[in-house]
Amino acid sequence: MRRYYYLTILILASLVLFAFVYPPPFNKGVDFVNSKIPEKGYFKLPHMWDRPFSLGLDLLGGAHLLYEADLSKIGSGDQDNAMEGIRDVIERRVNYFGVSEPLVQISGKNRLIIELAGIQDVNQAIQMIGETPFLEFKEESSNAQQLIEQFQAKQAAGQISLADEIAIQDQVFISTGLSGKHIQRAQLSFDQQTGQPQISLELNDEGARLFAEITKRNIGKKVAIFLDGVAISVPVVQTEITDGRAVISGGFTPQEAKLLATRLTSGALPVPIRLISQQTIGASLGAESLSSSLRAGVYGLILVALFMILFYRLPGFVSVLALAVYVLIVLSIYKLLPVTLTLAGIAGFILSLGMAVDANVLIFARMKEELAAGKTINSAMREGFSRAWLSIRDSHVTTLISAAVLYIFTTSIVKGFALTLGVGVLTSLFTAIVITRFVLGFWIGAWFEKRKWLFR
Repeated sequence: MRRYYYLTILILASLVLFAFVYPPPFNKGVDFVNSKIPEKGYFKLPHMWDRPFSLGLDLLGGAHLLYEADLSKIGSGDQDNAMEGIRDVIERRVNYFGVSEPLVQISGKNRLIIELAGIQDVNQAIQMIGETPFLEFKEESSNAQQLIEQFQAKQAAGQISLADEIAIQDQVFISTGLSGKHIQRAQLSFDQQTGQPQISLELNDEGARLFAEITKRNIGKKVAIFLDGVAISVPVVQTEITDGRAVISGGFTPQEAKLLATRLTSGALPVPIRLISQQTIGASLGAESLSSSLRAGVYGLILVALFMILFYRLPGFVSVLALAVYVLIVLSIYKLLPVTLTLAGIAGFILSLGMAVDANVLIFARMKEELAAGKTINSAMREGFSRAWLSIRDSHVTTLISAAVLYIFTTSIVKGFALTLGVGVLTSLFTAIVITRFVLGFWIGAWFEKRKWLFR
C-alpha cells in the first residue's frame, strides 16, 4: 500500500510539472470546469502560472552591438578600470531599458560587446547606451548680482545673443565640485502641492557632505542645477540640507522626468565610446532556430527511448518513464531560475538527454550480469544499483566539474551550455537513482521471476 501511495504522489507531481511546463491544456480544462460551476457562492479553480521560458538573442531575436572606447586620455595602468567602469554603467542602462538577460562583455583592450535579446527599438537602445549626461551643481559667484544687472541692461537694449547669455550664465554660476558622479539614486516623484513631475536625488556619502557645505554657505542664495551645460533648475536655498537629498524641478513631463532619472542613476560614461558594428537578428530567424532546436530535442528523446527499450526491454521502458519525469523537472527548473535558453544551451539540454540514461545503462548492464548468474530479479536489482553507484557517482562528478569550469571561466554563450548541462546532470542523478529504482520495484514478484526474458 505504501508503494501505491508513493506512486500516486509521483503521478500527481508529474502532472503538476507538465501543467507548469505547458499550461495551455491545463488552463483550458480549468476554464471548462469553471464554466460548469455556478457563478455565485462557489470556488473557481485557478489557472496554472503561465511563465514563459527565457530565450536568448539567437532564439528571440534582438541586437548585437560592438563599441570601441577612446582610451587615449587614460593612462595604461587605469585602462582596465576604465573599461570595467564603462561595462558597469552600460549594464545599469540596459537594465533600466527593460532588456531581458542582457550581455555586456569586454572584448580585447578597448572594445565592448552588447547583446540585447528581444529589443524592439534598436535605435533607442543605441541612443540610451551612448549618452553621457553631465549633471553639475553650481553656486552664485561673488559678483553675481552685478553680472545679472549688466545682463538685464544689455537685454533691455537688445544687445544679447545666445552666446552672450551662455557666457554670462557661466560667470554668474561657478562649479561647486558636486556632480552626477555623486548621485546614488534618482527617481521620478511628484510635487505634493502642484502635482508637477520632478526628480528626487539621493547622494552618496561624499555627495551628501558636499551638498551640506554648499547649502550651508548659500542660504538665501541660488544654487543652479546644470544638465549638459544648461541650467534646468535654479532653486533658492532656504536651509542647510544634511540628509543628502535634493529635488530637480523644471517643467518636465512625466516621461522626460523618468528618462532623466534613469540617465542620472545609471551614471556617466568614464570615457567616450563609439558604435563600430551593429547586427540585428530578426524574430523570424530566431523562431526558425527555436523550431529546429525543438525538433532536434524531440528526435533525440525518441531515439534514446527506442535504444533503451530495444536493448533493455522492461527496465528500458522504466528508464523512459524516468526520462519523461527528468524532462519535466529540467524544463521546470529552466522556467523557475530562469535559465536563458540559447542555441548552445539547448545543445547542452539535448546532450543531457543521453547522459540522463547513462546511469540507467550502468545499472541495467549490472542487473543483466546478476540475472545471468542465476539471481532473482529483486536481488539483481539491489546488486545492480549498489555496484553501479560508484561509477555513476564518479562520472557525474567529473561532468559537473567540467560544467563548473566552463561556467566560471568562459563567455555567456558557453555559460549557457554549461548551466543547462550541469542542471541536467544533477537532475539525472535523482531520476536514475530514486525514480527508476522506485518504479522498477513494481515489477518484482513470482510472475516476473518466470519471465526473466523481460529483463535480459
